[in-house]
Amino acid sequence: MKNMYFIAIIAMLSLSCKKDQAVSARNENNGVTDKKAIAAVSTIVFSGITWNVKDLGNSTVGPGPNYWSGSSVWVDAQGFLHLKLRKDPATGRWNCAEVYSQQKFGYGSYVWEIEGRPDQLDPNLVFGLFNYKDGDDGHHEVDIEFARWGNSQWPNFNYTVYPAYGDPETRDSKTYELALNGTYSTYKFTRTNQTVAYKSYHGHTQSEANSFYAYQTPAGFPVSTEALPVHMNLWLFRGNAPSNSQEVEMIIHSFKYTPQ
Repeated sequence: MKNMYFIAIIAMLSLSCKKDQAVSARNENNGVTDKKAIAAVSTIVFSGITWNVKDLGNSTVGPGPNYWSGSSVWVDAQGFLHLKLRKDPATGRWNCAEVYSQQKFGYGSYVWEIEGRPDQLDPNLVFGLFNYKDGDDGHHEVDIEFARWGNSQWPNFNYTVYPAYGDPETRDSKTYELALNGTYSTYKFTRTNQTVAYKSYHGHTQSEANSFYAYQTPAGFPVSTEALPVHMNLWLFRGNAPSNSQEVEMIIHSFKYTPQ
């Protein structure tokens, strides 16, 4: 019995360590402080919202740092948004994709319907759905991120909320191992002046029968009370090429914000 208890304690410590390492890796060199380095040369309309398209040409900026190209972003005839990690055959560069809303959004629910397998992304890839305040790095940010942060042994699904003020290291983060049952999935967070609540779903539904990984920030955590833009991106952790050398495409069928 004592041996089993000892093994259980070691397993819990190992899981906690992995979580801390993953969060540390996320912020060590992925360019949280570089997120402000954003340029847009074009816009798209998706889900009734106008989005700026991140395009830096020959420059590399964070997160990553990476190259960002407008050719990696488009809306198809059905109105679905495509984000694609592309390899430029002429230069050999991997071009990442990001859009961010011109409009700012406050309290309410944020829901994305996704097509693809973000649970099967290469360990060097990151797919993000988030609120972010430009120019105040480490604060006013609410994230859903599919990423192993370069380590195939780390969990691949991350909820993170940065505080409205104070030490960014006090962020609240929860990680999970994600295994979807198909190519359709839905992700949601709800912001109030006191909490951020997350819930995800198999399929394009919000049926409780299909829900998984519900989480809420603890009481007293200083969540952002500001209206913030919405970002969606697909990029390479530390700018490292996919270990499988494969291009990747994620399709967002819809984004819906419902004010509270």
